[in-house]
Amino acid sequence: MYIMSFVAAVPTAKRAEYEAHCTAAAQIFKSHGAVRVVECWGTEVPPGKMTSYPLAVAANEDETVVTGWQEWPDKATCDANIGNAMQDPRFAAMGEMPFDGKRMIYAGFETLLDT
Repeated sequence: MYIMSFVAAVPTAKRAEYEAHCTAAAQIFKSHGAVRVVECWGTEVPPGKMTSYPLAVAANEDETVVTGWQEWPDKATCDANIGNAMQDPRFAAMGEMPFDGKRMIYAGFETLLDT
């Protein structure tokens, strides 16, 4: 399994819009080979002085930190398909993202332990 993970700040007032956006995006990623897509709305995301999720995405007081991931069968499948998923015309048809994508952080991870 290979995981593409992200953290972002979403205007709290746009929760329903964000949920609709990520529901549509999940279908796109799955149609390009992702086997699972998870989205999480922050409920306990404390601020930090040196490091924290809110600092990492420059979250404002009126924003909620979200995180999520796409699970792929392996890195090769992700590498071969994620670019196509991001260029899928259905993304453009969704319109503007309900958050500032410039402050989103993302990374890929190999599975070290899965119990």
